[in-house]
Amino acid sequence: MTNPKIGRGINRVAFVGSYLPRQCGLATFTHDLCEAFAAAHPQTHCLAVPVNDREEGYDYPPRVRYEIHEKQLDTYLQAAEYLNLNNTDLVCLQHDFDTFGGPGGSHVLSLLRNTNAPVVTTLHAVPPDPQEEAMRVMRELAQISKRLVVMSRRGRDLLQNTYGVPPEKIDLIAHGIPDVPFVDPSFYKEQFDAEGKRVLMTFGLLSADKGIEQAIRALPKILERCPDVVYMVVGATHPQERQRDGEAYRFSLERLAESLGVEQHFKIYNRFVNPDELAQFIGAADIYLTPYLNPEQVTSGTLAYAVGAGKAIVSTPYGHAEELLADGRGCLVPFKDHNAIAKKVLTLFDNKAEHTAMRKRAYLHGREMVWDKTARHYMACFDKATDAHPSSLATATRMADHLPDDDLPLINLQHVLWLTDDTGILAHAQHAVPDYSGGYLTTDNAHGLTLASLLEQLAEEIIIDTSELTKRYFAFLHHAWDANAQRYRDWMPYDRQWPNGGGAAQITQACVWWAAGTALARCDDDGLLQLAGKLFEPCLTQAATLSELDAIAYTLIGLDEYTHRFSGDRAATTVRTHLAGQLFDCLKLNTTPDWHWFTPRFTPGSARLAHALIASGRGLHQPEMIAAGLRSLRWLVDLQSSEDGYFSPINPANTDTDSDNHTQHTHTAPQPADAYAMVAACLEAYRVTGDPHWENDATWAFEWFLGRNDSGTPLYDSASGGTRDALDNDRASDHQSAQATLAFQLALAELSLNQNITPQPAGEDPASKTESVLSFPS
Repeated sequence: MTNPKIGRGINRVAFVGSYLPRQCGLATFTHDLCEAFAAAHPQTHCLAVPVNDREEGYDYPPRVRYEIHEKQLDTYLQAAEYLNLNNTDLVCLQHDFDTFGGPGGSHVLSLLRNTNAPVVTTLHAVPPDPQEEAMRVMRELAQISKRLVVMSRRGRDLLQNTYGVPPEKIDLIAHGIPDVPFVDPSFYKEQFDAEGKRVLMTFGLLSADKGIEQAIRALPKILERCPDVVYMVVGATHPQERQRDGEAYRFSLERLAESLGVEQHFKIYNRFVNPDELAQFIGAADIYLTPYLNPEQVTSGTLAYAVGAGKAIVSTPYGHAEELLADGRGCLVPFKDHNAIAKKVLTLFDNKAEHTAMRKRAYLHGREMVWDKTARHYMACFDKATDAHPSSLATATRMADHLPDDDLPLINLQHVLWLTDDTGILAHAQHAVPDYSGGYLTTDNAHGLTLASLLEQLAEEIIIDTSELTKRYFAFLHHAWDANAQRYRDWMPYDRQWPNGGGAAQITQACVWWAAGTALARCDDDGLLQLAGKLFEPCLTQAATLSELDAIAYTLIGLDEYTHRFSGDRAATTVRTHLAGQLFDCLKLNTTPDWHWFTPRFTPGSARLAHALIASGRGLHQPEMIAAGLRSLRWLVDLQSSEDGYFSPINPANTDTDSDNHTQHTHTAPQPADAYAMVAACLEAYRVTGDPHWENDATWAFEWFLGRNDSGTPLYDSASGGTRDALDNDRASDHQSAQATLAFQLALAELSLNQNITPQPAGEDPASKTESVLSFPS
């Protein structure tokens, strides 16, 4: 029967540790516990947060939603933010000292300190004589964790006596095991060429502390009386052992067997086996051996599996073995005593009744350790942890940014405030007066939310409180969601009634995702973060279907913002990889000797395409994408420079080819969106390369708003803070729309924030590597 308390508050549990397919015992345990818990408590959402020991990570199953890089402290902090954002009710940490980065594995403490959820820590190692760093980490683990789980009485005693943990905070829960039938070993032997033989077995990742050489030294004496014995060792070399010493330990075992003349009776299956294979291997064993050398080992998953399978076991007396094999469930022999191993093995082979009785005692004891029961014990532990957890938690604060550069205009949001009412930001204005007939565009409200998110980081430079704007735009975008169509609506008239059959353009969806991603990266308000997460969530399932490049670019920039804070989200990385590849393919497809762009014709805000490719290349560690984006952006900057050196965007309607199929351009009716896109793209190029030329180009594009343009006319109205819609026929439009005004304010905000950014160090121009990718001419 399911624990009735589950519905009360534990709806989402995150299991943190290593995870399959990483090859280590902790990964196997974390995976098996997570899956068992999910099966036993189907109303609880279980997610896994693994720690990667290699840059490329692993091909994880869908249960994994966020990844941590072992040695990168910031990814632990980001993981905590991710868990908080996703309303995690409890964090179950699987801890040993080899999995986490930092001195003594201390990086994981940063995650635990910053998560809002109560923590339950399962200790897979409890050092009896810890070094100073290990002692510090263990004590803080014990302080942060609401409950500590150990798998042996020896571990519990060490926690109390060595680390001073109160006994009422400790839960003793047996190592979980698969529920396998009690079978005759002969059933499985044929598939391992062991039919008619008596099988000794040890399994697990190989390392020098396993003592397997003692079992090999016992073989000659065993074979004198039982020449049909074969000793099978199942498992690859432990990755850390392999990294440190290669395959030296495995080779030493094989050489030892040869030197003793028992090589025909000894075989190493040098691979990491899956659970089904493991059940078959263990099933084939007549006697299971754990000749381990460390007397303080408080947990052995392999021993637990063997007990649960009903194996007769001969083991050295390390902590876990003394407890698990008590009461006749196995035999103990002294450490490093191969003669004692041989004697116990022969005694069991000679006494079939005792051999069978030992197997049955082990198997019956193991029924209390099967994963289903273990999962229910963990739920009881989780309940105690949540009962002890306070309802209110402190929230981290971010250091305010400063704006030292006096050359930029002061931020003036007056026109933004005029256009924003209690519904959202109105799309149009007659001169500087809001025009109700135009209603509200979802894209404008998305741009407004992005601006508000950027301005939060410039709080000391803004006279007014922008939190109200943030809430207005959040509310509008939330209301724009059409639950039936699973899309954001494009437009709402001033009567606040969504039109029937209204559109749901790709650019609308993408702008909302961009705004939500930016808010998730930059906002500190817990409630607003939750709402931003809801706005962003459809991106992870719908964005892969986008086909319009401008929508793809907005989405990629939003994903870039999001992954600044939540870099371990695998779903986001998958979508980002797909869309970036699509954008890159379009660039390669459309590149010709005199046309170096993603599409045959320009669209408003064209520079955004290069921006998206550069940012995606940086985030996905794809230098070819970065190089291609930089090269294309440089081509566009050169193309959009007037004869007088001003920024002069190209109108999409004025790009064509002549009779010789050469591209012709007319520089007319540029829009504020073009200038903002160029500012943002050049700043991204500067952040990636550290080349000050890109920073200068961003300022060059921004000055277009201030009158450094073909007509010499400012579009920005410093009195109202509004921006005119376009330059047309050498004069500026009289109207100050939301789109134009937000474009200027966004460009100004990004330039202001840039004063506090430390770019990548300047070096070799990545664009120089693009020739082989796109065949750009010199």
